[in-house]
Amino acid sequence: MVKLVVIALLVAYVGGVWKFWTGFERTNFNRNLPTRLSMSVLWPVLLVNRSFRKNFTKVLKG
Repeated sequence: MVKLVVIALLVAYVGGVWKFWTGFERTNFNRNLPTRLSMSVLWPVLLVNRSFRKNFTKVLKG
């Protein structure tokens, strides 16, 4: 059961990375590679920030 939860969390994390990476153009952030890479990898931590949450919502709505 624990393995299933870990796999589900991993799939959700990778899905979030992929979605943010592909939809990064819709955000208000700088369009350079280091910013895109760091925000894509750290998206779960950055969801605490209201501005990031708004931009992440833009990405998800596509």
